[in-house]
Amino acid sequence: MNWHEYVNQTGRVPEWPYEVKYGKQVIVETDVLVVGGGVAGCRAAISALQKGASVAVMDRGFSKRSGMGGAGVDHWHGAVRNPCSKITPQMYSEAAMDATDGYTNGLARYIIGMEGWDTLLETERLGVQIRDEDDEFVGSIFRDDETKLLFAYDIINKHCLRIYGYNIKPCVDKEMRRLGAKVFDRTCATSLLTEGGKQGARVIGATGVNDRTGEFVVFKAKAVVVCTAQARSRLWSFAPELTVSQSMADLNNTAMGHTIGWRAGAEFIGMEMTSGHISGMGYAPYSTANDNNTYQGAPSVDRNGKVLKYAYTDGTLIDNEEDIFKSSEEGSFVIGHGIALDNGYKNKYKASVGEPVWDKVLSGEYEQPFYNDLTLLSETSRRMLFGLMLAHEGKCRVPIYKNMTEWGYDPDKDMLQYPVGEYNMMGLGGSWMGGKHTPPNWRGGHGGYLVDWRLQTSLPGLFVAGYGILPNAGCHGEAHTAGRYAGRQAAVFASKHEAVEPDAGQIARESKRVFAAVDNKGGDVGWKEFNYAVARIMQDYCGVYKTEHTLKMGVRRMRDLLETEGERTYVSNPHELARLVEALSLAELGIAYMEVALARKTNVVRLGFERNDLHEEDTEGNWNPVHQENGEVVSRFLSVNYHLQEPYAPTLEENYRRYAELD
Repeated sequence: MNWHEYVNQTGRVPEWPYEVKYGKQVIVETDVLVVGGGVAGCRAAISALQKGASVAVMDRGFSKRSGMGGAGVDHWHGAVRNPCSKITPQMYSEAAMDATDGYTNGLARYIIGMEGWDTLLETERLGVQIRDEDDEFVGSIFRDDETKLLFAYDIINKHCLRIYGYNIKPCVDKEMRRLGAKVFDRTCATSLLTEGGKQGARVIGATGVNDRTGEFVVFKAKAVVVCTAQARSRLWSFAPELTVSQSMADLNNTAMGHTIGWRAGAEFIGMEMTSGHISGMGYAPYSTANDNNTYQGAPSVDRNGKVLKYAYTDGTLIDNEEDIFKSSEEGSFVIGHGIALDNGYKNKYKASVGEPVWDKVLSGEYEQPFYNDLTLLSETSRRMLFGLMLAHEGKCRVPIYKNMTEWGYDPDKDMLQYPVGEYNMMGLGGSWMGGKHTPPNWRGGHGGYLVDWRLQTSLPGLFVAGYGILPNAGCHGEAHTAGRYAGRQAAVFASKHEAVEPDAGQIARESKRVFAAVDNKGGDVGWKEFNYAVARIMQDYCGVYKTEHTLKMGVRRMRDLLETEGERTYVSNPHELARLVEALSLAELGIAYMEVALARKTNVVRLGFERNDLHEEDTEGNWNPVHQENGEVVSRFLSVNYHLQEPYAPTLEENYRRYAELD
């Protein structure tokens, strides 16, 4: 029975069903603490447990299905060492750096290349199907008959796999629990604990609040792995009633891992980058026509049946299906979609029609609406796209594949319509994402922790993994692999360091901050109202238009918000308390984003960062690491190739062998 049904049947609002214990401290002591129980967090926990460490996991939701990857996945990137691949980890890392002019995570891409296939094999042993075991796709251009592996994007170099990943999260969650992880579901992280309670010191634990009971949980650990995601939903565009079905992201995500690290004094990179993102005014993911990512290769036609051809990056039109999945250049390879790499990469095909569609609409050559006509595909390719891919991609299995099938959609005879609109490209940006319907100031935050070859941050004992928080390092499969690597590193760190007792004053101050609204009897501002205000400030002062003046105004407005309405907030139950803690932390994170934009004194086109009062562009390829010291923002420049410069070795392989903690 849901809330609406209960109220209709009983005529009253249900009472809070859990015993409330506001402020009661629960102490948890382990070798390793994992903050965030998504796919990266589960893999970090499994890896640390396999190394003999005791592990606690703090998750905001229910870890069986929580996180950005909780709904499943259809592609696995980075498995470049699979037996069919012609790509090496070095090629993969170097191509990623080349595609982004260095503004990616070269060391993480290499680690993922080295361990991605092993991680996927481990996933197979846990119960996730990664092969065409029933010979459903025999004869397909995407299938290797010997291994029964299915490939995407590049059928020559075969480094990205199609997998049956709808159950991937329950499988890794089950294994994490079987190995003995202490899992604290529905617990909102509020802070990192540092040695002596000092900003910039070794991380020795964290605190959290349970959103059912209101208990305050103090985690003591020798090492911490943060595996939360980036600020994609609630910081710039908080309108959950409008955007929840359209967002590919988990709207529970608040980038709390960023905020707690920022407060603790860790260094961050890439946070000056903000962009339009998939939490706008679009459609449910993949519910409309597309020719990108999961729908790669889907034929597109106009209302009269005229076929829109695919093209390579240089504009050469493609006449057959096979060539859509090949590189346009001899000796190069197709990287793939959805892994934070530029679509214009010179060795990558262009996943859209190769002509200015809008010009031809205006001239009358094409007429909208446009459609995906899957009947133009072979039966095998059609079943693979709508059956395998749609049934396993995140947030698609039930709302798209199951519902559309039950409602009568038949890819053997029906077409799928693109939204009607003004756009040249028929790809992702012009279809279900909302395209021009999304307000330009509705942004998404990027960037994350600066890490070394151990995926350790600038704070000793603090490691990170996962989509977004490990910046520019990939997507679903890469999150598994990085989590597995970071968990191993955290376990080794814990084995070499003694536990340190947290500072009692730091814990007391954090508890007072977290529970301030509980006793605020005169409060008249709820968490949603506060979150709306935070998003509005970010839209106005850290949107498309940014100058030193507007950014400073934004910082001032946000501080004013915390000191005025923030002091008038109230909560009615532990769920609202956790949501309020998130909203207050989002305000702090918003200040961090604006401070980072102030610290960057040059525009960086490749990062999408442009201040309207700056005219100099950084063309040398530098990160701008930013952190706090005693509450003051400190920044510096760092080459995008820092992972191959002193104190590191000059080659990817040598660094990996030196730092990977291989047995």
